[in-house]
Amino acid sequence: MFRLSFSLSSACRHLLAGAVLLGLSVAARAATGAAADPRDMAGRVQACTACHGAEGRATNQGYFPRIAGKPEGYLYHQLLNFRDGRRRYAPMAHLLQHLSDDYLREMAAYFAALDLPYPPPQTSGASPAVLAHGLALVRQGDPARGIPACVQCHGEAMTGVRPAIPGLLGLPRDYLNGQLGAWKNGQRRAQAPDCMAAVAARLTPDDVSAISTWLSAQPIVDAKPVASLPAPMPVDCGGVADRGVAR
Repeated sequence: MFRLSFSLSSACRHLLAGAVLLGLSVAARAATGAAADPRDMAGRVQACTACHGAEGRATNQGYFPRIAGKPEGYLYHQLLNFRDGRRRYAPMAHLLQHLSDDYLREMAAYFAALDLPYPPPQTSGASPAVLAHGLALVRQGDPARGIPACVQCHGEAMTGVRPAIPGLLGLPRDYLNGQLGAWKNGQRRAQAPDCMAAVAARLTPDDVSAISTWLSAQPIVDAKPVASLPAPMPVDCGGVADRGVAR
């Protein structure tokens, strides 16, 4: 269930075209020493929107995640992870391999600042038993197995915490399955300590399916990430300071 296949031919053609534009803009700025102009960022990130959708608001029906409105620090760290090999996806690695930290910060800031509406929930008609299982793990976790509740880190409304913890609502069910599976199988890594790898290792396939089903079935009223958590996080996570004050 963790290995997903999908056609990328059209998306990759657009991605390569956008990568050329992105590379040209980087080269031009390096030659002139000019600072980035936020007004032209939409053109410079065409390589991103080829897969993640116009303005980064990918639909919830595909595989690619939405990046519009995600916390800036989270987006920046994921760009670093792809560039530096902690996350493995060849098109992303190719796109980012020559970009500087400062340029990645600019890209992250651009997408984080976008405030766009979300589509209706992707999943409907799911089994009540599966939804109940997912709800229990999201809200309560499973202390007997060392699994913290998702809300303890991602926020009570599951919309994330600024600037480094992502929201989990509005993501495609297949994407959620794939990422939890990638952590569980060691194909996705984050900065040490890699708290999600430790949590995912304790999840069963039924747990993963229940969590992704419940999350993808939730309506979104206000998706803005919150400023802080009400209590310290239950685990140490790389890129997050003081177990609740994200950096």
